[in-house]
Amino acid sequence: MNSTASERDNEPATASPAAANAEGAAIHPEKWPVLERKALDPKIEARIDEILARMTVEQKVGQTIQADSASVTPEEVKKYRLGSVLSGGNSAPGPLAYADTQTWLSAADGYWDASVDPEGVELAIPIIWGIDAVHGHANLLGATVFPHNIGLGAARDPELIKQIMQATAQEIIVSGHDWTFAPTLAVPRDDRWGRSYEGFSETPDIVVSYSDKIVEGLQGEYGTANFLANGRILSAAKHFIADGGTEGGRDQGDALISEEDLRDIHATGYLPALAAEVQTVMVSFSSWQGIKMTGNKALITDVLKDRMGFNGFVISDWNAHGQIPGCSNTDCPQAFNAGIDMFMAPDSWKGLYESTLRHVRSGKISMERLDDAVRRILRVKLNYGLFDKARPSERPGAGNIDILGGEEHRALARRAVRQSLVLLKNQNQALPLQTKQKILVIGDAADNIAKASGGWTLSWQGGDHSNDEFPNGQSILAGIKEAVEAEGGEVIFDPQGTSGAKADVVIAVYGEDAYAEFQGDRDHLDFETKAFDTGRLSKYREQGAKVVSIFLSGRPMWTNPEINASDAFVAAWLPGSEGGGVADLLFQTKPEYDFTGRLSFSWPKTADQPKLNPDLPDYDPLFAYGYGLSYADKISVARLSENSGLDKNAIGDPTVFLTGGKIQNPWSLYGIINGTQTRMNALRWDGGALAFSTTDRNAQEDSLKVEWRSGGPALRISTHNPVDFSRHSNADMALTFYARNMGEGPAKLSLGMECNDSDNCTAFVPVNVDGNGWNRYTVRLSCFTDKGLDLGKIRTGFSLQSDAPATIALSDVKISPGDAGTKSCGKDS
Repeated sequence: MNSTASERDNEPATASPAAANAEGAAIHPEKWPVLERKALDPKIEARIDEILARMTVEQKVGQTIQADSASVTPEEVKKYRLGSVLSGGNSAPGPLAYADTQTWLSAADGYWDASVDPEGVELAIPIIWGIDAVHGHANLLGATVFPHNIGLGAARDPELIKQIMQATAQEIIVSGHDWTFAPTLAVPRDDRWGRSYEGFSETPDIVVSYSDKIVEGLQGEYGTANFLANGRILSAAKHFIADGGTEGGRDQGDALISEEDLRDIHATGYLPALAAEVQTVMVSFSSWQGIKMTGNKALITDVLKDRMGFNGFVISDWNAHGQIPGCSNTDCPQAFNAGIDMFMAPDSWKGLYESTLRHVRSGKISMERLDDAVRRILRVKLNYGLFDKARPSERPGAGNIDILGGEEHRALARRAVRQSLVLLKNQNQALPLQTKQKILVIGDAADNIAKASGGWTLSWQGGDHSNDEFPNGQSILAGIKEAVEAEGGEVIFDPQGTSGAKADVVIAVYGEDAYAEFQGDRDHLDFETKAFDTGRLSKYREQGAKVVSIFLSGRPMWTNPEINASDAFVAAWLPGSEGGGVADLLFQTKPEYDFTGRLSFSWPKTADQPKLNPDLPDYDPLFAYGYGLSYADKISVARLSENSGLDKNAIGDPTVFLTGGKIQNPWSLYGIINGTQTRMNALRWDGGALAFSTTDRNAQEDSLKVEWRSGGPALRISTHNPVDFSRHSNADMALTFYARNMGEGPAKLSLGMECNDSDNCTAFVPVNVDGNGWNRYTVRLSCFTDKGLDLGKIRTGFSLQSDAPATIALSDVKISPGDAGTKSCGKDS
C-alpha cells in the first residue's frame, strides 16, 4: 500500500489529467449526455451555509476522510472529526471478518457518539458508516445472502431487484450502518475479470433497466415521502467508470477503449441511477487510456458533476488515490483537485488528513475546492436526515434480528435463485426430476453455502466458512433433501462421488471456488477443479443413471466435458444462502415453476474466448446472449468438442510465483516445521512456529505476511513437476521480490532454490530485510548456479528460512530482469 513516489509539487493544482495527455486520451464533455439538474432544496443549502461558517478548516478536512474500522478508534474519529468510517470485507469488529448484530451496533454507537461529541468544536457533525453489502448484508451474521449480480442479470426482472435492495436496506439498518457501496454498474467485457460476477450483464441494456430500481430500493423514490426515510439507506453507484472494460480483464487495469465506447457502453448505466438521485458515486481503481480514474478531472468534474449535474459527493476506492502518479496513500492533492470529495483511506487516513490539511493551508488545494467537497458531503448527510437521527442502536429497525433471514426475505431470495438459474442443456427433457426416486448428490459445493455464495460473503474473499455460520441459510443439498424426502424419495450424499452407491439420478454440484476482486482474475476460461473429479460424471451415465450438473461460477466458463457428461446442465451462478431455490426447479415443486433465466453473458465455445460480446465481430458463442431453456423446449445439444483451444503447456507462467495475493500456477505454498511439510490451500495458516497471513502493499491483501516465531522453519513455493529455468540463466535474470520488515529487528534470512532430488542440488544466499518500508530485492540466478544449482530441474523456485524469530511481508515474487548494475548475491533494493 506504500509508495515511494514523491509529490509533483510543480504540477498546477487545477490541471486536467485528460488535457495533459495525448489528444487520443482527451475527454470531450460536450459529447456526453446532459441530465436535468435537480433543483436544490433552499432550506438545506441555507443550513449548509450556516454549518460551513461554523466549521474550522481542520473539521472541513476531516469530513473529506473515510477511515476503515480496523484502523481507527472512536477517539480518533472525535479528534480528527472524520466524515465517515467504512468496514472493509474483513474489518468487522471483533475477532472475525463478520459480526453479530449487537457487536455491530455497539461499534456503530461508539463511532456515532464520538462524532457528535461537541467538545472542542462549535458544531459536531455526525458520521456515516459504509459497508460493501453487495448481495445482501453479507458481513452480518444471519443476514439474507442474495444471488450475486451475474445471476440477477439473468433474471431480467427490475422489480425483483428493487425488492431485493429494499430488503437489503432493512437488514443494513439492523446493524446500524448508513450506506452500502452498491450498485456496481460495471459492464464486464472480458470474462477473465475477477469481478465479472458483480456485473449484471456484458451489455449495458440490463444495467440500464436495473440501476434506478436499485437506487430506489435502497434510498426510496426521489420526490416521495419515502426518499431517505426510515428503512432506507444511502447508495453508491460504482465504479465510475469502465472498470469492466480493462485490457485483458485485469482488475484495476487500463481500459484502452475509445471515448465513444466509454460513454455508450460503460456510462449509460449511471444515467438512470443519477436520475434517481443516487447520493454518492465511487470512482474506479482502473484507468482509461493510461489515466487513473481517481485523478481524471475531465471525467469526475467536467462530465459527472458539471455535464451530468451530479450534486452528491464522489468517493474514491480503497487507497486508490495512491496509484496516481506523483501520489502516495498518505499524500494526494491531485485526486482531490480532480474532484474526489471523500477519500477512502482505510489505513492511511491519518497521514492523508495531515497532508491534505497542509495542502489547503499552502493553497495547493483551494478553499473553494475544499468547501465544495464539504458542501456535497453535508448535502448528502442533510438529505439523509442524519443530524436528526438517534444513535444507530435506537433507530427504527435497529437490532431487529427477527428480520434477518426472516420468512419474507428468505422467500424473496429463494425466488431470486429460481429466476436466476439458466438451463443450458436438457437432453430428452431430463428435467424436471421425479421426487420418488433414489437421488445421489455429489460434488464439493452441494453442502457448502459459502461456495454457493462466492466472494463478499462473511469475509472479503468468502469461501472459508462452514454452514453453521449461515444460521438462516440452506445449502443446495438441504433443499434437495427437503423436496425429495417429503415425497418419499431417498437422498444419498457422497461429496467426492467415490462410494459406488447406485441411484436413479445423480445431481452433481460443483464449480469455482470463492474469490473477490483481483484474486479472481484469470488467464483463460477453462474450468479446472481439484476439489471434485468431474470425470466421474460419465461413469454414472454408463451405469444407467441420469446426470444433472449444477454449475456454480462467477462467470461463464468452458465446460464442454462437463456438459457432454450431463443429461441436464444448469448455470446456477452464485445463488447465495437459499439453496432450496435450486431444488424448486430441479423437481418443479410447484406447477408454476419453470426455468425463466436467460444468459446475460454469452457462454464460450472454447476457453480462449474471454471477450465474447454480441456487438463484437466474429461473435461465435456456444450459447448466445439471451439463450436459456424451459422445461418444454425440445432442443438437443449435440456432443461438444472437448478441445479447449488452449495450449496446455502454455497455461500458467512458471516465472511468477506470488502476485496479487495468490500463489500462481503451477506453484504451491508449503510450510516446513521440524522437517514436516504442509501444503497451503490459502495464504492463511498458523503452524505454531511458523504462520502465514495476508497483508497489503498496493491493494488489499495482495501480499503474504510470514512470521517465524522461532528459528528453523521455512516457507517453500514448490511444484510437483520440475520446471526448466535453464534459458533464464542467460542475460541478467534474477529472482526478485518485494519485502518489508514487520518485526522488531532486522530479518536475517536465507533465500534458496532447490531441485529436491539430491543433497547437492540446492543453493541459498543471505538476504537481510530491514527498515519499515517496502523494498525490492534482486538476486541474480547466477548466484545460485555458481553454488551448483541445476536450473533445468527446479522444484522449489523460492524458499525462505530464518534461524531466529522474524516477521516480514512478501509481495510479487518472480523471475525477471535484474536491476541495472546488480552485482551482489544478496539484497539490492
